[in-house]
Amino acid sequence: MTEDDVDASIKSPPAKRRRGKKDEVEVDEKTVEEKVKVEQDGVGEVKVTKKRTTKKKETITMVVPRTQGSSVSIGAHVSTAGGIHNAITNLLMIGANAFALFMKNQRKWENPPLDPEFAKLFIAGCKEHDIDPAKCCLPHGSYLVNLAHPDTDRKKQAYDSFLDDLIRCDRLGILLYNFHPGNANATTREEGIRLIAEAINRAHKDPATGKTVPVLETMATLGNTIGGTFKDLKEIIDLVDDQTRVGVCLDTCHVFAAGYDLRTPEAYAETMKKFDEVIGLKFLKALHINDSKAPFSSNRDLHARIGTGYLGLRAFHNIVNDTRLHRLPMVLETPVDVIGEDGKKFEDKSIWAREIKMLESLVGMDVESDEFRELEAKLQKEGDAERKKTGDAFDKKLAKAAKPAKATKAKVKGAEPKPLKAKAAPRKKKAAKKVEAEDEDEDEEDE
Repeated sequence: MTEDDVDASIKSPPAKRRRGKKDEVEVDEKTVEEKVKVEQDGVGEVKVTKKRTTKKKETITMVVPRTQGSSVSIGAHVSTAGGIHNAITNLLMIGANAFALFMKNQRKWENPPLDPEFAKLFIAGCKEHDIDPAKCCLPHGSYLVNLAHPDTDRKKQAYDSFLDDLIRCDRLGILLYNFHPGNANATTREEGIRLIAEAINRAHKDPATGKTVPVLETMATLGNTIGGTFKDLKEIIDLVDDQTRVGVCLDTCHVFAAGYDLRTPEAYAETMKKFDEVIGLKFLKALHINDSKAPFSSNRDLHARIGTGYLGLRAFHNIVNDTRLHRLPMVLETPVDVIGEDGKKFEDKSIWAREIKMLESLVGMDVESDEFRELEAKLQKEGDAERKKTGDAFDKKLAKAAKPAKATKAKVKGAEPKPLKAKAAPRKKKAAKKVEAEDEDEDEEDE
């Protein structure tokens, strides 16, 4: 199925489409249950609180059906708003054969425990729709967690959140758990790497984590961020005792920004050779599939829609036609924000549906064919403005860095002091952007 074929099947965002029988699936939303909670109020009286939920079937409309028997498992990072079981509804809507999700609120330290009823619904939904979460699910860790921090309190706080996510994964039958390795702002790189491995080893020894595999994500930035080189990840893995329970997720935008090229067959082969030589392909457990708004080796984590960025469509043709990667979960984290007719921004998840089908269609496609060339040109044109904007900004940054620093003027003895300028009124603080607390240079829309 080409992008035009998918476009023809998607006339509007999911909420506005008419429901068609062949595209409808039923999802259990709630279970029948009556709970009675008995509390002693301290003065001899007993308060009884009843909670009742009812059972209902919700019919959802898929944007496009899931491809059966595909050699690649492609999906996206879906929402769990309203309960973790809603991830099933959301992946079905976009025709995904792989998916990512957050196990809890990724920007808060305090979170309620996993709701047992939602967990049952998640497991039941997976069984009903032939979804094996052990093979196709790749949860994303909290942005707050930094396992490389040496401070006792912060280290405990990070580890407790990390462990809690691993336990939740095991309860849901999820095998892989992706997370950002950490940041060595408060310590040395070597010590940060040791602390990350120490946390993984400690979690492995906790029986509540089952067989869950912590997966280290490749990072875009260098500096104090750990994971911007294959060597960083290799050094962490070397310190893990049980290496059957550790892996790597290759983020295409991140590695490209960090200086690993994927754009041509030759460049792709060289990067994968380096990965195998330094880390080992046996440790590659999953991929994040993102194009890049920023140029090669920019160290900027700016995700773009597939084919519209500096990576381009050929990079993704290289990936989906690499049989070594078939059956690994490939998760889109591409931007889906669009501006509606009313001028307001909203998320159009049908973008993911189109990208999934497009990527699936690249398997076996001839890059010299008219079909591929037309699609490649169309997507590059779509991203022209964004690439120019970020490319120009990057060029200015490089030019500024290349200029010699200006010498400061020496103070002249006896010179008249300059009059003090009146202080400007303090600016109003802008609304805080979403930031990844322990990562240095992450774009607000990227993961």
